[in-house]
Amino acid sequence: MSLRLPLTSCRLFAYASTVGRAKKLKRHFTSSSFSSVRNATASVSTDFPIIPGLEDQMVGYIFGRRKATDVAHSVWKHVLREGDAAVDATCGNGHDTSALVKLVAGESARGRVYGMDIQEGALQSTSCFLRQSLSPQEMELVKLFPMCHSKLAEIVPEDALVRLVAFNLGYLPGGDKAITTRSETTLLALEAAGSIIEPGGLISTVVYVGHPNGREEFETVQAFASGLSTEDWVCCKLQMLNRPLAPVLIFTFKR
Repeated sequence: MSLRLPLTSCRLFAYASTVGRAKKLKRHFTSSSFSSVRNATASVSTDFPIIPGLEDQMVGYIFGRRKATDVAHSVWKHVLREGDAAVDATCGNGHDTSALVKLVAGESARGRVYGMDIQEGALQSTSCFLRQSLSPQEMELVKLFPMCHSKLAEIVPEDALVRLVAFNLGYLPGGDKAITTRSETTLLALEAAGSIIEPGGLISTVVYVGHPNGREEFETVQAFASGLSTEDWVCCKLQMLNRPLAPVLIFTFKR
């Protein structure tokens, strides 16, 4: 896996939800209740199998013992299948990229994961972490691109069946906190993700609101989601109500 790293810095993206009344989600998603946001009154698909672990992660998150990313990774298991294609639109340090590869590879070491980040340090960190966490066969399934997440659609082949696009917004952990994802490019990335995701696929976003650009970016993501067709999309938000700076989970499912 070869990389050509850029000299510029930007970072990456987010995705969507509308603010609404709290609901109890159906058992196939979680048996716990939390703040749920839907584009309208469209029903949630019940075709997904019950996969062990999601309920525990959700309960742990509710009681402050699990991170937002732990919940996101558990949700991904309900969507990705062996041989699927996935996109990590904000590689960061590579933890999401690695998790995606494990899910699409399966025992047959198939599937494909396309990762991107515009920061040289992020791609270097991702590449290093992948070499430590993946087998040589799994490494062959990853392609990394030194690009802004707004160009997401350009890195995916036309015949790729993309079932999941993941965004982890904000700044690079351990990097320069002044370099963050921004509303302008994140909006373009959301539009690109929506154009390539397959029916039955998911756009998963963790939005960090604690940095200077975070609140504006979060509002942009929500505004974008609120305009999505209720016939084609279902959106859900998990947010800590008494911790205003805690990251917010947003899942956008394409029917």
